[in-house]
Amino acid sequence: MHDDCSGSFQSGKQIVDKIRTMGFNTSPVGAELKINCTNCDTVFQMATMESKCPSCKMVYGVTPCHSHSAEFVKAAGVNY
Repeated sequence: MHDDCSGSFQSGKQIVDKIRTMGFNTSPVGAELKINCTNCDTVFQMATMESKCPSCKMVYGVTPCHSHSAEFVKAAGVNY
């Protein structure tokens, strides 16, 4: 089921699962986002809707409707 932009996600795992299911995980984000990793404090550029911290491998996800802002990016887990 597709919730358009009204989908509500409680966790990063839910976001990553959704974008993987819909095939958006390798799609580019609206604008490259600077992410400060919540696991290791590395700052990296998120270029696709699913990205991984280059230092600790924490996986992050964002939905297409919210891919314009880092505030909507959520961590899913290391090597999730």
